[in-house]
Amino acid sequence: MAHIELPVSPELGREFPGIVGPMTYRPETAGPINDLVNILLRGESSLSRGERELIATHVSWRNDCFFCQTIHGAVAAAQLGHDEPLVERVKTDWANAEISAKLKALLNIAGKVQQSGKQVTADDIAAARNEGATDREIHDTVLISAVFCMANRYVDGLATWAPTDANIYRARAEEIVEHGYVKVTEMATTMVAGAKATPARNSIEARG
Repeated sequence: MAHIELPVSPELGREFPGIVGPMTYRPETAGPINDLVNILLRGESSLSRGERELIATHVSWRNDCFFCQTIHGAVAAAQLGHDEPLVERVKTDWANAEISAKLKALLNIAGKVQQSGKQVTADDIAAARNEGATDREIHDTVLISAVFCMANRYVDGLATWAPTDANIYRARAEEIVEHGYVKVTEMATTMVAGAKATPARNSIEARG
């Protein structure tokens, strides 16, 4: 059970899972977070959406955030030919995964940011540049890692719940790929508003 009372999903009969729960609780803060995540993971970039999702997934795995590593792993797989074994390798053993040398160098940076920003060295940056990484790609890798450290702690700090059925994450990933992160949270918030309005309408009709 979450540490605070979160909005209940009419479909689930309990609070929304993972970060969607606190985001529906506080839409004012959800908006800027979602906008930033949408820019980093779905906006214009020389890194593919799948590659950026792999960075988010790896950082979330390092932080032991089950919800975030599972949902972003599913979104990554959905954009990488549904290659779930690749996602699992990148999470746990990126150095030996079948990915580009450039992405490996960026994952090295992301992993160090997860420990502490000060762990990133000039040699780490030089190694990424030697593999073809641009300053923009290095910047975004650091920011993705930092943002997901925040998101992971947001999710777990409030003790939100996470489904264990992988098919739930696969289905949600397809929605995110099609609509983006902002739209999915907006849909959940609309559901909450509708559920709150229904009892009020019923009460008015009953009095009438």
